[in-house]
Amino acid sequence: MAGLATTLGSGAMTNTIAEIGDAACILAIGSSTTEAHPIVGYQVKKAVRQGAKLIVANPQEVPLARFAHLYLQIKPGSDVALLMGMARVIIEEGLHDQKYIEERCEDFDQFKQSLEEYTPEFVSDITGVPREKVVEAARMYAENNPASILYCMGITQHSHGTDNVMAISNLALITGNLGKASAGVNPLRGQNNVQGSCDMGSLPNVYTGYQKVTDPAAREKFEEAWGVSLSGEPGLTHTEIFGAAYRGEIKALYLVGENPVLTEANAAHSTEAMGKLEFFVVQDIFLNETAQMADVVLPAASLLEKNGTVVNTERRVQRVRKVIEPVGEAKPDWWIVSAIANEMGAEGFAYNSAEEIFNEMTSLTPSYAGINYARLEEGSIQWPCPAEDHPGTPILHTEKFNTPSGKAKLVPISYRPSEDCCDFDFPLVLTTERNLYQYHSTMTRYSEGLDELSGGEHIRINPKDAEKMGISDGDMVEVKSRRGKLQVRAKITRNSQEGVASLSFHFAECPTNLLTSAALDPVAKTPETKVCAISIEKA
Repeated sequence: MAGLATTLGSGAMTNTIAEIGDAACILAIGSSTTEAHPIVGYQVKKAVRQGAKLIVANPQEVPLARFAHLYLQIKPGSDVALLMGMARVIIEEGLHDQKYIEERCEDFDQFKQSLEEYTPEFVSDITGVPREKVVEAARMYAENNPASILYCMGITQHSHGTDNVMAISNLALITGNLGKASAGVNPLRGQNNVQGSCDMGSLPNVYTGYQKVTDPAAREKFEEAWGVSLSGEPGLTHTEIFGAAYRGEIKALYLVGENPVLTEANAAHSTEAMGKLEFFVVQDIFLNETAQMADVVLPAASLLEKNGTVVNTERRVQRVRKVIEPVGEAKPDWWIVSAIANEMGAEGFAYNSAEEIFNEMTSLTPSYAGINYARLEEGSIQWPCPAEDHPGTPILHTEKFNTPSGKAKLVPISYRPSEDCCDFDFPLVLTTERNLYQYHSTMTRYSEGLDELSGGEHIRINPKDAEKMGISDGDMVEVKSRRGKLQVRAKITRNSQEGVASLSFHFAECPTNLLTSAALDPVAKTPETKVCAISIEKA
């Protein structure tokens, strides 16, 4: 992906979390960093205390905006227009890094020409940000180096999420902010060890370490190691699986560590799809809303009940050590999968520990080849780590990019509006966000202390919208979209911009994803949960 295949394709940070504290400028876009990633948020606040400039671009006035030198309250889904508009200002004013572009980038002329459509008037109209603020943001980012970009699912969960990420890449490249300390493109992963899960080949188009299933050499290597014949066709993505189950193309599903009843976009559709399955297995640490639908529930061990490794958002591989024995009948995930495979007559699943599986994986994965449990006893290691005498890689792309030429491509991008547009019947936009005191779907709802801090949901509405609809703070309202409806209490707040409301998705009592759109990004197949046309009225 534009020369950043190692990172943008895997969703990993190019730099370390600690480096953020020493940045001269930080652009946080599509991220409520202090709410969803408080450790990273601490580093952002540290950088500001040390004199860094902070730009926050978000439809909602998130808590981090209070620390910002410049807050851009953009319309949901307008990120490409903002980022490409900033790129145009930077190039027009000669603030780009010409030497870096010549040495490390390709297709600059085509990219520069593509910026003609992003006039200040066009950008301001699309984003809702005054043109002078767009210019100020461009200058602030380009003139204060090193500059770090932080983004999260406010960028990726769109029908044009891939375009959003490519626009971020373009901005970092033209200013020379890739391959050096305290700079970079830094996506913040939304869940514990989701980075490690992707690294281990849980994506449908790659083996471990992002080795493509379409690559004959990679496929042959794994076939020889595992003694099986493997398909060269990528599988279905997470979101595509539910469509196939709904159509009857998938008869059985084995679900591990997910709760689609609450987390899947257009959740009523995915729930109905699971109801059509002939056989449904769920493996989890809680009997959550999805597990209650299963034919078989396999109790998995929690983090502190097993040994193994996890990988965080900065590509850092860390050891996990068992603190207590698994409670009840719970078993480690690897043990459950191996036991099922052995019962089915498979060969090659005679594992005795997580370490054995890790060693097999590293023998087949160049980016992990130098990592083992003995080294991890001494401390964590960031991949790529190709050999045992290699220290790991804190900063990616310091010398070249992962392309045949070693250079990164600058990519022209045309603005595309979101799929789920407002109209007379659905005049408002709903966007989803996180809550500092709750984690993902219902995982933290089992903690009475956290529920005391935040035990219920409210839809956040701008005062002007509330006045038009005759809604007061605390009123119960009905929220409708083209896919579903729900009832929730209203919270009137100036943190929401006019025409935009927001909900989190942590609460089973308020299943937000009954409303959201499952329109997919054509490349990443990520659903458009951040832009959802709705109506609100008193219940």
